[in-house]
Amino acid sequence: MSPADFEFLVSKAVKAPSGHNTQPWRFRQKKSTVEIHPDFNRRLPVVDPSDRELFVSLGCATENVCLAAQTKGYEPAVSVDDAGVITISLAKKAADNSNSLFAQIDKRQTNRSVYSGEETAPDTLKKLQAVHNEKGVSTYYYARQTEQFNDIEQYVFQGNTRQMQNSAFKAELKSWMRFNKKHQDQTLDGLSYAVFGAPNVPRWMAEPIMSMAVNAKAQNKADRKKIESASHLVLFTTANNTPNEWVGLGRTLQRFLLTATELGVVHSYLNQPNEEAEIATEMARILGLTGEYPTILLRIGYGKQQAYSKRRPVEDVIIED
Repeated sequence: MSPADFEFLVSKAVKAPSGHNTQPWRFRQKKSTVEIHPDFNRRLPVVDPSDRELFVSLGCATENVCLAAQTKGYEPAVSVDDAGVITISLAKKAADNSNSLFAQIDKRQTNRSVYSGEETAPDTLKKLQAVHNEKGVSTYYYARQTEQFNDIEQYVFQGNTRQMQNSAFKAELKSWMRFNKKHQDQTLDGLSYAVFGAPNVPRWMAEPIMSMAVNAKAQNKADRKKIESASHLVLFTTANNTPNEWVGLGRTLQRFLLTATELGVVHSYLNQPNEEAEIATEMARILGLTGEYPTILLRIGYGKQQAYSKRRPVEDVIIED
């Protein structure tokens, strides 16, 4: 694999989503393999103490590498070692085996807006449900106005309330907020003012305004509107809650997100109930999923394109030997 091919694969990998847009990954080339290393300097110890969501993000990046590799004529094979390092071995193939999802990598975005309320068409839903799940990963769909949809909504509110009572959670969240264009362009990571639809104003003005919204009442009010505008909630679980399954869930999730993008369906995250262990266990029981581990919760529907989150340059995430 040439250095140019490697940089191309990394340029697509970093378009993957990550919690608070921390971008917790580093990449190394070893001959015909790509290694993805967790960057624990970018972990979220309060909201993600087990690094589960971090490894889900690495799985999303892995799927992007695999899709990009196929466009270069490679056949990828993925393995995960005990240290959490993901190795993608690339065998050169003569035939073009590219996937249509590759074209969606640059288009995919997390859309935090209020959606239109339009119901996802049955044929569109079938295509989403046909997305392949990795071993140990399950996906469940809950339509608006169903009892289970309403139950999950209440667990989101409980998660918000629990988290907003935690001063360490709020401090961690605020540390990843980027309050105006100058701030976001300095770091090229984190939660940009633009993705929340906030205006570009001086930081001394923006920081107190955005920080005031970090409370349970405001979060629940905003999430109620957003949930009720969605067509479905989609829950991804694992069977054993292991790093290998977290990576597999990330790969499954990324396929789902790229398929949704291809179909014109937008998405955003509602992971609050999954991030609080007691709430997650109770939610799984109520949903008839006892023994499974709720990991990623999405709302999906239709909405207008929003601002894109920033990404650090490729050279910043490559490990040089």
